[in-house]
Amino acid sequence: MGFKKLLASLGAGGASVETVLFEENVVPGGIVQGEVRIQGGSVAQEIQGLSIGLQARVEVEGDDSEYKQDVEFTRMQLGGAFTVEAGAVHSVPFGLEIPWETPVTTFLGRHLTGMDVGVTTHLAIARAVDSSDLDPVNVHPLPAQQAILDAFGQLGFAFKSADLERGHIRGTRQRLPFYQEIEFRAPAQYRGLNEVELSFVADDREMDVVLEMDKKPGLFSEGSDTYRSFTVDLHAYGQTDWAAYLNQWLAEVGGKRNWL
Repeated sequence: MGFKKLLASLGAGGASVETVLFEENVVPGGIVQGEVRIQGGSVAQEIQGLSIGLQARVEVEGDDSEYKQDVEFTRMQLGGAFTVEAGAVHSVPFGLEIPWETPVTTFLGRHLTGMDVGVTTHLAIARAVDSSDLDPVNVHPLPAQQAILDAFGQLGFAFKSADLERGHIRGTRQRLPFYQEIEFRAPAQYRGLNEVELSFVADDREMDVVLEMDKKPGLFSEGSDTYRSFTVDLHAYGQTDWAAYLNQWLAEVGGKRNWL
């Protein structure tokens, strides 16, 4: 093995990979299109495999601790083995389907803090360390999701934070190993309610909406959580006044639990 080949196998002077997204703004169920560009290094190299996927940074609860973990939740192989000659550029176009459960990362024109989702690229090079790349994407809400989010805004709820948690929500159509929680601060009119956490679990037809209400602690009682879930048709969501629906339900539940 010559000196250049040795450096290439160790990553020095070897092939590099860059992924270009033609459009960074997507919605669940859509397709992100782009191109992987492989720049040959100082010597010819055998590429054993090329793949792309979607990755999210997820919060994991362990034994008395919490930590972040990168989870790749979909992957697509791009062709078979090939050789990249020294100095050559090899381009591979792709169209990656975005799973319906992909978390929302952008709302009302702003990036949701803590939402790290991107296209990951893996280039497996013979006798070398894998080369990888991560390119962020902006995942916008589906129209039905936007309608629910807008309803919370109309009722005076203020966005607080969002996170991804490893685990499953029982009774939903969830397939991914994690779920998203979007947290809102309750307005003064719901004086006994502290916060509401909202989760969407969608497929190509319907969407489960899960609400977790955080009750404020009282003088003689501790705070507690109340859950509520319902299903929304992705094509018929516009037939419901969601602000009125949510307000009526919160009023009913709040009256029973002395929130109001």
